[in-house]
Amino acid sequence: MSTPTPHAADSHDLIRVHGARENNLKNVSVEIPKRRLTVFTGVSGSGKSSLVFSTIAAESQRMINETYSAFVQGFMPTLARPDVDVLEGLTTAIIVDQERMGANPRSTVGTATDANAMLRILFSRLGKPHIGSPQAFSFNVASISGAGAVTVEKGGRTVKERRSFSITGGMCPRCEGMGRVSDFDLTALYDDSKSLNEGALTIPGYSMDGWYGRIFRGCGFFDPDKPIAKFTKKQLNDLLYKEPTKVKVEGVNVTYEGLIPKIQKSFLSKDREAMQPHIRAFVDRAITFQTCPDCEGTRLSAEARSSKIDGISIADVCAMQISDLAEWVRGLDEPSAAPLLKSLGETLDSFVEIGLGYLSLDRPAGTLSGGEAQRTKLIRHLGSSLTDVTYVFDEPTIGLHPHDIQRMNDLLLQLRDKGNTVLVVEHKPEAIAIADHVVDLGPRAGTEGGEIVFEGSVDELRSSGTLTGKHLDDRAALKPSVRTSTGALEVRGADTHNLQGVDVDIPLGVLVVVTGVAGSGKSSLIAGSVAGRDGVVSIDQGAIKGSRRSNPATYTGLLEPIRKAFAKANGVKPGLFSANSEGACPNCNGAGVVYSDLAMMAGVSTPCEVCDGKRFQAEVLDYTFGGKDIAEVLTMSVAQAEEFFGSGDAKLPAAHKILVRLADVGLGYVKIGQPLTTLSGGERQRLKLATHMGEKGDVYILDEPTTGLHLADVENLLGLLDRLVDAGKSVIVIEHHQAVMAHADWIVDLGPGAGHDGGRIVFEGTPADLVADRSTLTGQHLAEYTGS
Repeated sequence: MSTPTPHAADSHDLIRVHGARENNLKNVSVEIPKRRLTVFTGVSGSGKSSLVFSTIAAESQRMINETYSAFVQGFMPTLARPDVDVLEGLTTAIIVDQERMGANPRSTVGTATDANAMLRILFSRLGKPHIGSPQAFSFNVASISGAGAVTVEKGGRTVKERRSFSITGGMCPRCEGMGRVSDFDLTALYDDSKSLNEGALTIPGYSMDGWYGRIFRGCGFFDPDKPIAKFTKKQLNDLLYKEPTKVKVEGVNVTYEGLIPKIQKSFLSKDREAMQPHIRAFVDRAITFQTCPDCEGTRLSAEARSSKIDGISIADVCAMQISDLAEWVRGLDEPSAAPLLKSLGETLDSFVEIGLGYLSLDRPAGTLSGGEAQRTKLIRHLGSSLTDVTYVFDEPTIGLHPHDIQRMNDLLLQLRDKGNTVLVVEHKPEAIAIADHVVDLGPRAGTEGGEIVFEGSVDELRSSGTLTGKHLDDRAALKPSVRTSTGALEVRGADTHNLQGVDVDIPLGVLVVVTGVAGSGKSSLIAGSVAGRDGVVSIDQGAIKGSRRSNPATYTGLLEPIRKAFAKANGVKPGLFSANSEGACPNCNGAGVVYSDLAMMAGVSTPCEVCDGKRFQAEVLDYTFGGKDIAEVLTMSVAQAEEFFGSGDAKLPAAHKILVRLADVGLGYVKIGQPLTTLSGGERQRLKLATHMGEKGDVYILDEPTTGLHLADVENLLGLLDRLVDAGKSVIVIEHHQAVMAHADWIVDLGPGAGHDGGRIVFEGTPADLVADRSTLTGQHLAEYTGS
């Protein structure tokens, strides 16, 4: 009997990539099996994301977008075709990346998933008393009503008709759905012993020399030479709260507005993270936030809170821990809303399944860690009945305790077994172990990477001799001796989020690692009770906001001494050596590329013909320092620049100091003029670490510094932490990586579970004691890892 020939449609079981050249990829060709789990490994910066996200996923999304009409494409992000010769066998890509969720103050876990939308419908159907449509339960919809005459054209005649409308929203009118009200500390706005002309205002940008000063001087509402302390009640009210009013100053019509409404419009409408550092410092000083007294922080109006199901309001429901809420939903027996309850129950169960059952729906989305945000995004896809889709994950184990990684692995395999292609960029050996196929990029990072050094199974990788293969079975041993502390930071009665009145002494002068399952209260303890103190430098996971114009040299302040040195050596202004200032090439305005917008089609950026992408005017490049022009300096890698500014004619201690710190955190291969937008997540975090290391502080807090780090780089990081401690600093690390735990001098373990099952200290002591004790989840995993 002859075997039947397979159907032609079944022969396409590979995604073929030929000649990929995005970012640092060097003409890479690879074939990835479909309906399998493929893991991409390699050191940070070796080109994993360029291959998976910028090439495969980007092309898949671009092709899907092209199936929409031109009108719809006009509203979508435009994507250019990646730089690759052949891409075949692509399927629809769903990207689950590490980007933190938007820190919009109105966004919560409930609004970011569909849980809140379903709850609003549920309460509008079943809530007693009935108060209105689903939007009556939304804290983002204000109640509004109005009436008046409208002019309507009917049958060629103009008729006036009376109309009225009303919308019932659920927004608390006092705090406008924010849950917090802001109060101004007036002493931070002005010094009341001085007059305006003497410079009483202490708000950034409000000097008496500019237009603001001229308006305050000429508005006539108060005397600019009288100290503010002597203002009458009305004058002070005009200075602080006056509504926008047209006034004539020096013959020009301008609008005068009180300080507080002006600050609210200019500073407070922005997200805190997006502010410039000096404005952020002012806002933190001048504005105190308190829980809104009317809605008690629930964001909802009294009417929305009055409608209840079984005696429970929508505010109570959103404040419950999700695992408890899932139980409550299961207990509702309402045949009229059965499909809705089933769908809501499944969404909530997905939260629990993925290890986020400890969150509540009213948790602001901006407060989630990178790993939590990624898993929240994943919830949408878990119940999906789509198959033959390509799921692309960017380090899904970030922020996960070894105990939770097992669950994450199960979810990835579940997605694969439904018939999907799963592509994972990953560093953790526990996650690499479940791969059907491994693609290892390298051999090093940046310009020394971008090649495929290995393809095959996990076992073959072990014996392949590549950097990942060599380090795959690395197991850190427990330190034979630990340092002794020089003092302690006392924390008493910490109760932020889920902490249950925690008392702990954090030893100083040593390396302290804070561990515990995701959601056990590690960040709450450190951010809530330690981070705000004097002399404490906190380096969190927040992404660096960087445009195409910012690069490591501008971000770390390295460009400042370099520009001054060039200016001094050539007797010209420092501004000439900035591509964002006077030295910019006039054709491309210092961007190095000329961007042509093609409406709904992907725009094209071409290197500027005038400056050849160097970003500077031709005459600026005639000035040299140490034999190099500014453009040549910016194309150097950190390692080359460190050598260049370290000795000889170009010796520049101020620049050299910053470069040494960049090399210390393992960024020696990054070009100092490379746009920040091209750096990977791990590289950005290390750039932040290098910048903060220059600050004057005695205690450093690092939140998961191994994020995006290859196994081989973790050793370098540990060396860096050791150097910091040996230099007399205290280092506190929130971390899940067992190599870092084994290296600690002291461990504080929180748990025993997540959410309200956590929030307690379950162990304090040395790593060796933790392993010997084995009573906590961390202890069991660390014992297994170190083989002790």
